Amino acid sequence: MPARPLPTAQEVRSSIRDRRNWGRWGADDQVGAINLITPAKRAAAARLVRSGRSMSLSRPFPTEPGPNNALPAQHYMRTLPRGTGGFAADYYGIFYHGVASTHIDALCHTWDDEAMWNGRDPRKEITFDGAIEHWADGIITRGVMLDVPRHRGVPCVTQETPVHGWELEDILATTGLTLEPGDAVCVYAGREAWQAANPDRPYSRPFGPGRQERPGLHVSCLSFLRDHDVSVLVWDMLDHLPIGYDIPWGVHAALFAYGVALLDNALLEPLACASVEEGRSEFMLVIAPLKVVGGTGSPANPLAVF
Repeated sequence: MPARPLPTAQEVRSSIRDRRNWGRWGADDQVGAINLITPAKRAAAARLVRSGRSMSLSRPFPTEPGPNNALPAQHYMRTLPRGTGGFAADYYGIFYHGVASTHIDALCHTWDDEAMWNGRDPRKEITFDGAIEHWADGIITRGVMLDVPRHRGVPCVTQETPVHGWELEDILATTGLTLEPGDAVCVYAGREAWQAANPDRPYSRPFGPGRQERPGLHVSCLSFLRDHDVSVLVWDMLDHLPIGYDIPWGVHAALFAYGVALLDNALLEPLACASVEEGRSEFMLVIAPLKVVGGTGSPANPLAVF
């Protein structure tokens, strides 16, 4: 894979500050790039369904504690009598942000020293406008698989070889794919293969002291998302750490800069295999966040339908 110059610090800041989508859909917008998913876009996505093959892109509900799951989800069950019969009921509790749970980030999840999405001040946004209830009608659009390990001919992305925006452009050119405004891009980096090759090294802890390192998408991918008017980024690996620039967020800056929804910790290995078997890398993607007023995101079970 040929080396190419990394963006300068000024170029990175420009991609976040100068190319923002603030005001693009109005000063009071709370939906962001999901505005690009029009009724016509959803109908076109439905026409991609041919074989009817459907698969979940979600990891299992993360109840097992471990190095990658310091705050495990809670699942309690009980049974109660009902006359001569009975019923079973259960309780769920989850801290879904981090690296263990498949979830979608609301636009209010991150911000920098200037503001959150659309120029709002997080210190004043008591109700966090831009929260997850604004996507409660669901996200249905064309999904496009960008298989980085297959493009490279390797099992997975590594710490030393993060995914760059120019590489995603190369994948489009090599496969003959064309992105359209409002598309969701599924960037497969081979997280399961990486973890299998590094069993003693957790992918990442979401919070903690010291220098964090993990393979993933380089901040140069921000320009790719903006150039193609992507509405949703679905990824198995997250921001490459360390970021390498004096900014608080890498690719997660797409939330507050562009209004792009992020579907974190997707299980993409089965989708990558299905794309090969189906002979195509485009499909209908369906995401239905929970309708949580004021939520900063939602656990999700995204579905890809061929």
